[in-house]
Amino acid sequence: MTIITRLRALLGMTTRRAVLPALDENNRLCRALDQNLPLEEYAFTVLDTELTGLSARKEEIVSIGAVRIRGLSIVPGESFSSLVRPSIPLPKVSTLIHRITPEAIAEAPPLSDVLPGLVEFCKGTLIVGHHVGLDMGFINRACRRHLGRPLANPCLDTMRMAMLWREHRTPSHYERFNLSISYVLTDLAEEFGLPRFTAHDALGDAMQTAYLFLYLAKKIARNDTLTLKGLFRAGQSWRWYL
Repeated sequence: MTIITRLRALLGMTTRRAVLPALDENNRLCRALDQNLPLEEYAFTVLDTELTGLSARKEEIVSIGAVRIRGLSIVPGESFSSLVRPSIPLPKVSTLIHRITPEAIAEAPPLSDVLPGLVEFCKGTLIVGHHVGLDMGFINRACRRHLGRPLANPCLDTMRMAMLWREHRTPSHYERFNLSISYVLTDLAEEFGLPRFTAHDALGDAMQTAYLFLYLAKKIARNDTLTLKGLFRAGQSWRWYL
């Protein structure tokens, strides 16, 4: 045992694992991605996480859910879902939000055991989420810690897409800054008449986000062929999470 390994053990830090072959392959595929293809030619992973809190530096993931989109359609039965046992106590306030109790996660796998399956599910796809930067902040922090490097998948944020669509359809410049407008996932689903799923459930929110993404992508395209690069250019103010 080396001095560094001993120090890590004394400090309660786990030794980093070797990078998964699936992670290397995923990042290679994502870096070679052609952004000029129509959206229907891409595979998307729509994901959501439930957390102990919102700080990616000190809080942790307690649940992950993801669904697949191909050909701009949700693929039935192609999903990923797992509870996660965090290394910190589960705050009562977080249980009030997502209804996950300490008893429910007592026998759940740690995130280090869940990540390989998630990486495999996401391999070579574009990632979609509602306020996706929050989810990817937690996931990539864990990937760096347990797998040595983050996911390289480009990400699309349905919250920013909703903002873009509102700009397209709102005649008044000032209406865009109406503080009464909500970009909460459930409120957008109700506004656009989308099917409803269980809120604050990782798999349910992933499915809700998938329906919202398909609705917005088709609205933004407005009967034209929309490429990934075109979607990016349509919202130049977006942050492009990598």
